[in-house]
Amino acid sequence: MVCLGNICRSPIAEGLLASKLPENEFIVDSCGTGDWHIGSQPDLRSIAVCKKNGLDISNQRCRQITLSDFENFDYIYVMDQSNYQNVIALSNNEKHHSKVKLILSEKYLDEIKEVPDPYFGMENGFDIVYEMLDSTCEIIANKLKSKHS
Repeated sequence: MVCLGNICRSPIAEGLLASKLPENEFIVDSCGTGDWHIGSQPDLRSIAVCKKNGLDISNQRCRQITLSDFENFDYIYVMDQSNYQNVIALSNNEKHHSKVKLILSEKYLDEIKEVPDPYFGMENGFDIVYEMLDSTCEIIANKLKSKHS
């Protein structure tokens, strides 16, 4: 799961997807394309919206995406087009590029939809992002379990 700073959207997505998959069969992680928050907890609003919905993401720590992520993960879900372009720019390898998808493309198959960045947004932006990612992570989890379990 990849967003800009790894403090808002991708930590929520990591927590959601991990909660929907068998822990001993899948590794779910998140990172950012930027390096501003390396080592920090997710945004307190991300932690709060997850806690309100029964998830604890407070133990996550922000990190920046690296080239090794292309080898370590089978799927790389990004939150928006900007993240997509930044992740694709890390590698010129077609095998790596094929792993990168907009996360909402799993729900909206024929549309380009982005998860809005709630950092500077409206008051309920984190709730909106949580709901978007929850339903999409359910779809992803079902696909992964049927394909890999």
